[in-house]
Amino acid sequence: MKTFGAPELLECYARGVFPMADAREDEALFLIDPERRGVIPLDGFHVSHRLARTVRRDPFQVRIDSAFPQVVAACAEARPGRVETWINRPIERLYAELFSIGHAHSVECWRGEELVGGLYGVSLAGAFFGESMFSTATDASKIALVHLAARLIAGGFVLLDTQFMTEHLAQFGTQEISRAVYRRRLGKALAAQADFQRLPAATTGAAALQVISQAS
Repeated sequence: MKTFGAPELLECYARGVFPMADAREDEALFLIDPERRGVIPLDGFHVSHRLARTVRRDPFQVRIDSAFPQVVAACAEARPGRVETWINRPIERLYAELFSIGHAHSVECWRGEELVGGLYGVSLAGAFFGESMFSTATDASKIALVHLAARLIAGGFVLLDTQFMTEHLAQFGTQEISRAVYRRRLGKALAAQADFQRLPAATTGAAALQVISQAS
């Protein structure tokens, strides 16, 4: 039987599908191909005035790729209102493989030496597939998403895939599109060249907001 590893997972993303699991302790995974897909247009990324004020204050130190396994583990933890997670051990191992070959990234918010929020996802050509986010401090995951958007815009990405539309993501300008429209956008993104590391790792909140405003 052929092993399902990082190369096979990247092929799945290139086809427009992604893995999930039923529960943390379930070793099985399955592929999802939603009829409706959530995306955030990078030229229409919305930051509320309140959040923009918070981002400019730089309440957290934002780091890139410094604690990828910890971010994934934090995203997989049970939290109030969510007792179960779709991130099982095989999925965790697969994304660790992607990270090791430069196709997965984390954006992290730190308070001193404490990781208080962040997100992770997969990069492939000009597409970034957001996987999950977490927060144990007010606005930490939102600030991570703002910094991610700035990094993608600066790096020449053309697609930010959120997988599904949620109320939380809607505030940033997320749109829900059909599978057919998504695949057309994905095709264009896969033909583009992008660089996740083009922005300096220590980009300030003010600088991130400036990048976003210039793209709108």
